[in-house]
Amino acid sequence: MNGCGLRTGRRRLRGAVIQTTCRLGGPWGTISVTGCLLAWCLTTTVAWGAESAAHADAKQLRFIFITTCVEEEFFVPVQKGMMDAARVMGVESVFTGTVGVDVKAQAEMVRQALRDGYDGIALNIIDPVAFDAVADEARQQGVPLVAFNVDDHATPNARLSAVCQRYYDAGRKVGRRCAEFIPADSHILMTQHAAGVSALDDRLRGQQEELGPQGITWTTVVTGNTAAESLEVITRELRKDPKIKFVVCTGQADTEGAGLAIEQHFRDRGVVAAGFDLNPQILRLIKAGIIRFTIDQQPYIQGFYPVVQLTLLKRYGIMPSSMDAGAAVITEDQVDSVLRLTEQHYR
Repeated sequence: MNGCGLRTGRRRLRGAVIQTTCRLGGPWGTISVTGCLLAWCLTTTVAWGAESAAHADAKQLRFIFITTCVEEEFFVPVQKGMMDAARVMGVESVFTGTVGVDVKAQAEMVRQALRDGYDGIALNIIDPVAFDAVADEARQQGVPLVAFNVDDHATPNARLSAVCQRYYDAGRKVGRRCAEFIPADSHILMTQHAAGVSALDDRLRGQQEELGPQGITWTTVVTGNTAAESLEVITRELRKDPKIKFVVCTGQADTEGAGLAIEQHFRDRGVVAAGFDLNPQILRLIKAGIIRFTIDQQPYIQGFYPVVQLTLLKRYGIMPSSMDAGAAVITEDQVDSVLRLTEQHYR
């Protein structure tokens, strides 16, 4: 239990590695907020407390988040958002998933959650077709399923809503900004930290559609799901082609790895990077001028809003609706203001 009375714990589902639970308990803590709904929730804690007490005699709502690459640092603020929302709403919520990209194992975890009697599921839908069957199974069993982090937006799916970035649009935004400082006819390195993740494919496609008309060409590599793996792969690729001066990334691990590779081996060559997501290391590298900018997709709200939506649906029949998590550009000018919130896992 932390200082705000947040109770956490661990347990295992089939294939699970990390699982965090949150229950209402103890005094209300101070929560930093993103968006008007968060502000509304947190300014009405007395009302929510009374509502939670009113539901004390009823069956406590239990939700589960199921993701891919569960050990990635990116999901720390997602889990914090989930736990804060669970505390505010007076429900229990669990975060679990597969270690790597394994859509079959992830789909089976959804089926296990249905067998375990969870009242709602938030699913990271990283593939446009792999989860269609289990989403429909949840619908048939009357268990609401919403998407977080990545959505299946290209094909029909029984999920009720999605809280995630519009990945193709975000990729185009990165491509446009990169075209401002990458000279025409350059050859660059483009990276993905994992293969088979639709969000990364969409970002990459958006980037390439903006950069291609400038005569820019690229080598594309998959770097691995950690910054250390990405550092090694990107270092190897930059050594193979000394003419490459720019690395354009699609996720957190490869963005951090690109910055570290440049800092350790290629800074005197004038190489710079740009990419996605926030952590203290990425922000430090932006401040040092090694990473030109990054895109914040606001993972905290990707954990917070699904809990709110599932609770409102189960208690009051209020249907979930999709939300764009955003694509905020973070440059050197914003680093100091963002760093504190990143360290606290709100950004």
